[in-house]
Amino acid sequence: MRRIISFLVGGGFGFIIDAGLTHLLIVDAGASPFAARIPAILAAMSFTWIYNRTFTFGRSPHSLAKEGLRYWTVGVTSALLNYGIYSLLIHRFPMLQPLAAVILSSLAATVYSFFGYSRFVFRHRRLEPAEEKS
Repeated sequence: MRRIISFLVGGGFGFIIDAGLTHLLIVDAGASPFAARIPAILAAMSFTWIYNRTFTFGRSPHSLAKEGLRYWTVGVTSALLNYGIYSLLIHRFPMLQPLAAVILSSLAATVYSFFGYSRFVFRHRRLEPAEEKS
């Protein structure tokens, strides 16, 4: 349960980075709602990797390069899912505020990414009973 809470806290900060930067790029920089999400997602993903590595899962048993590659693989596929749902919502429901679409798409991506990070990136090998006694 601690991991899920920590993951959600890190994801909450990542969400603030994502939503805040998306909003700033749309309102202050005049970016389209679609273009604004790309740098926002990348900034949020960079933050969450450091956070999850430090507080949620701990370092993986892999090299930093391999861990990074695995993290970004899950992160990019999660971001594609997030962006796809976001784009679909904006396209199908033009009156929907972009921030509401960010919330809904981020919820779906959060579930996907938790399982990807915990099972593929940071999974630590379990000791066999014989190894535990050594």
